[in-house]
Amino acid sequence: MNESLSSLQSRLKNYRQEHLVAHWGNLDEGPRANLSREILAIDFAQLQRLQHSSHEDTDWKKLAESAKAPPAVRLNQQTPALRSRMRSIGEEAIACGRVGVILVAGGQGTRLGFDQPKGMFRIGPLSNRSLFEMHADRLIAVMNRYDVSIPLYIMTSPATDAETRSFFDSHDRFGLEPEQLIIFCQGTMPAVDEQSGKVLMSSPHEIALSPDGHGGMLQALTQQGCLQHAADRGIDQFFYAQVDNPLVPLADPELIGHHLEHRSQMTTQVVRKRFAKEKVGNVVEIDGRVAIIEYSDLPDSVAEKKDGDGEPLLWAGNIAVHVFDRTFLTTAQNNASLPFHRARKAVPHIDVEGNICRPKEPNAIKFERFIFDLLPLAERAIVVEARSEEVFAPVKNADGAPSDTPQSCKEALENLHRSWLLEAGAKIANSIRVEINPRWALDESQVAERIQAGTIVTADTYFSG
Repeated sequence: MNESLSSLQSRLKNYRQEHLVAHWGNLDEGPRANLSREILAIDFAQLQRLQHSSHEDTDWKKLAESAKAPPAVRLNQQTPALRSRMRSIGEEAIACGRVGVILVAGGQGTRLGFDQPKGMFRIGPLSNRSLFEMHADRLIAVMNRYDVSIPLYIMTSPATDAETRSFFDSHDRFGLEPEQLIIFCQGTMPAVDEQSGKVLMSSPHEIALSPDGHGGMLQALTQQGCLQHAADRGIDQFFYAQVDNPLVPLADPELIGHHLEHRSQMTTQVVRKRFAKEKVGNVVEIDGRVAIIEYSDLPDSVAEKKDGDGEPLLWAGNIAVHVFDRTFLTTAQNNASLPFHRARKAVPHIDVEGNICRPKEPNAIKFERFIFDLLPLAERAIVVEARSEEVFAPVKNADGAPSDTPQSCKEALENLHRSWLLEAGAKIANSIRVEINPRWALDESQVAERIQAGTIVTADTYFSG
């Protein structure tokens, strides 16, 4: 909708944001229509409230001091019998069509030196498959195992949506059927100048917008009909993961089994922190509810607390893998909106004369939501511990960084697949590299069915068909 200038000015005047149409007279019809749409999409009353509130208002030190270890199924409790039973419960839910998968893929690979959607980044150690293809292969393998159709809901952002859709189209959706791939786009929030509270503009006809965080998933799922789509299909559970972790076992039946057995509304998979102040979210219990305290908000004195056995009290590290009850998501969206968090960022923008400003220091506030803020809303939530080497190898930073690089990710994939082959009785020299496509073998049990004990792997091998 292309609003008149006077109508837009009247709307903006109430919030002292008239500068957003300062260049209107120099714009053609198309740019005017774009700017009009962006202005009308902003909830200026909400933005005004957010500017006068602050994440720093939370007394994190006080909260952290009252935090306890979360209710969890620890690795040492996961006996073979329990694992088998949980797997069976999860497998039944999957086979009955009750499970959908959500993959968050709104980010670009900027920190990787990759200026495209991160899901397009090629990470297969030998196959050179992209992150998107690796997740699609896993999901197709799960569907084949249980003879069921599972929809994959991929959340993009305005910066990645068109390119993501084109990428899947140009690769025939990597084998997914059209009805199995649902791409939906998260919302945005404007960046505001930290000093003046003015909304920043990236060009004379564009507002400086950024994705509203992975917590924006909840509103986007609702507004774009994904929750209703799932309900219509009989899906009542969602397995959630982020695109940059190719080691995550999408639709893991064992994790789903724990979730269902405990009648959990939101289940979180975690790994044991390697050290007290590791830069991961801390999954804790506060006043009877599970919550996450960011590492930056955790005082050293609390991080270093020990339990009765001399182990770290707050041991559970968040890896952004969850299982959600669909009804819980629907209720959460209807009854309470997730809070916005503030982040100080250096945001390029234009000034009132239209000149580009590229600040080197933070000059603006961005607002985003985090999906883990759903945890305290859940009356029933549990934590399930997993081995990091089996479920978590994110690729976030370019090679040369201390962690979470393409090299470390590829090594983790190769090491896991090598362990499956060795367990099945294969013989592999240390110099030999291996990679397993889930469509060839989904896990160690299928590897054992595929090869004979004593098989010698004599060269780098990609097991794919």
